[in-house]
Amino acid sequence: MITGRFVKLASASLLAISLAGCASWDGMSHRQKSAVTGAGVGGVAGAAITGGGVLGTAGGAAIGGVVGDQIGKHR
Repeated sequence: MITGRFVKLASASLLAISLAGCASWDGMSHRQKSAVTGAGVGGVAGAAITGGGVLGTAGGAAIGGVVGDQIGKHR
């Protein structure tokens, strides 16, 4: 079940990622863009899986960033 706390966390995470991306997105390589996108998706997924836990969110972002980086490397 999605709780209000999760929705707030996901919204804040997406807003922070969007603002950070807008500031420097044009100067990034494809691989860097993939890593940022992966970290955002992984963070939201980690938060959803752990019910908004900090470690789950940070772990998901870290894993998502690595996966995004590796996917971006092959393009």
